[in-house]
Amino acid sequence: MSKLYKRSDSSYYWWTAVYNGLRLRKSTMMTKKSLALKIKDVWDVKMVLGDMSFIKEEKQELQGIESYIEDYLVFLENRKSENTVLIAKGVFKKFLRFLNEQSIDTIEGINVKILNQYIDWLEVMPKTKKNHMSIISLMLNQAVVDGFLKKNPAKQVTLPRIKKNNIHRLLTEHDLNVIFKYAGMWFKYYKFLLFTGLRAGDVAMLRYCDINTDKKVITTLVRKSDRIHGIPLAKPLIDEIDNNISLSPIFPEIYSDNDRKRNDNLAKPRKHMQKILKQHNLEKADLHSFRVTFNCILRDKGLSIDDRRQLLAHSSSETTRIYTHPNLELALDFVNQIPDYSVLPKNVTKT
Repeated sequence: MSKLYKRSDSSYYWWTAVYNGLRLRKSTMMTKKSLALKIKDVWDVKMVLGDMSFIKEEKQELQGIESYIEDYLVFLENRKSENTVLIAKGVFKKFLRFLNEQSIDTIEGINVKILNQYIDWLEVMPKTKKNHMSIISLMLNQAVVDGFLKKNPAKQVTLPRIKKNNIHRLLTEHDLNVIFKYAGMWFKYYKFLLFTGLRAGDVAMLRYCDINTDKKVITTLVRKSDRIHGIPLAKPLIDEIDNNISLSPIFPEIYSDNDRKRNDNLAKPRKHMQKILKQHNLEKADLHSFRVTFNCILRDKGLSIDDRRQLLAHSSSETTRIYTHPNLELALDFVNQIPDYSVLPKNVTKT
C-alpha cells in the first residue's frame, strides 16, 4: 500500500511504500497533487508487477526507527489536530533518546522488554507514562500495517497503576455558590462552563457569532472530535450576550488559535477556581468539574443518557456513565418506593 505525503523540507509530493520489508521513498517532483497521483498510480502498478527499476536508481535502506517516526508524524499532521501532533513530537523525542541509549535504531529492535524498560526510565507520573505508551502503541500499530512488525509489542506492556483522581468531581450547590460569589473576572466563563457542558478549551474558543439567540442554539467546533456541535442556549446565558453577533471572541483573555497557548491561558481561570475552593476549605476540583456537574444535573432532571451523550458530544454512552456520579438523595426517594416485602401479611406467619 503506497501513499503520498509532503516533507517539511520539500515542496514536492513524495511517494512511499513498503516492498519486501523495505521502506521506499521517492520524490514525484510534482507540486500539484493531481499530477503526483498520476505518477503514484504508475509506480503502484510497476511495484505490483515487480518492476522496481524506477526506484533502484536511488539508495534504499532498511527503515530505521527515527526515519519511520518522521514519516509517522507526517501521517499524523494530515489527520490530527496541531495539539495532538505537538504532544506526539514531545513523546517521540524522549522515546528516541531512550532508544539511542539502548543502541536501538530499527523498529524490529522494539519489543516488550524494551518498552517496559522505557516505562521505568521515564521520570513522570503514572498517568503520563500511560499516555506515552498510548501514543507509541498507535505508531507501532501503523508499523504492523506497514509490514515492519508482525504484532504490536506495546499491547503486552505492564503499565503502572494509576491512583484514582477525584479532581473531576461533582460540584455541590454550596461549591457553586462559593465559586460564583468569588469568581471575579471569570464569572461569565464559569457560567458558560456550567450551562453548556462544553470542555474548557471549547468554551474558550466561543465567539459571539456562534450564538443564535433567536433559535436559542450555540453552534461550535468540538476540537476533540473535530466536529461541529450544536447545544441549546440556556436562559441564564442570554443576558451575557447583549445581542452581539460579531466575530469577536467572548473570552478574549483566554482565546487563541494556538492549542498550546490556549492551554496555557486556561491555567488562569483554573488556578483562580482552585484558589477559591482552597480558601473556603472545599474539596479540590477543576474546570472539567463543571462538565461533570452539567451531566449530573440533567440526569437528575430526567434527561436520558442518550440525550446527555449527544449534548456532551461523547462517542458512546459508556463515557457519559463515567461522568455520572450517584445522587444518593434522589436514589433514596426511589428506593423508598420499593414495597416492603419483609412485612408479612397478617394471615402469614414466619417459619
